[in-house]
Amino acid sequence: MDHATFPVTRSDAEWRERLTPEQYHVMRGHGTERPGSCALLAEKRPGTFTCAGCDQALFETHKKFESGTGWPSFDTPVEGAVEETIDRSHGMVRTEVHCSRCGSHLGHVFPDGPPPTGLRYCINGVAMYFEPASA
Repeated sequence: MDHATFPVTRSDAEWRERLTPEQYHVMRGHGTERPGSCALLAEKRPGTFTCAGCDQALFETHKKFESGTGWPSFDTPVEGAVEETIDRSHGMVRTEVHCSRCGSHLGHVFPDGPPPTGLRYCINGVAMYFEPASA
């Protein structure tokens, strides 16, 4: 994924200017935030979760569920918003999820979610912003 070309590209200096140190660690360094540490975990208002790296819509609130993991979890992303790669780090094989527009690491997807998809997109809250729906 690091060598792929995405519609939104920035230099390392531009990423560091745009993102907080924690966001940079997660999104550009493939890190993970501490579970339960993000305010978006409790966000339930209607709206859209967007990429902190490029503002692309990623997930809708009505696709969010409480997984008990400590990270925002969704059963379905916005169509075309995320791409997946195999992550072989930490001695295991997982499916990494990254933004299709800027390539930023968002989290991982697991096959233990609720119906109808059976998927759990486990996403780092610091990798997203929340935009409430218009009233």
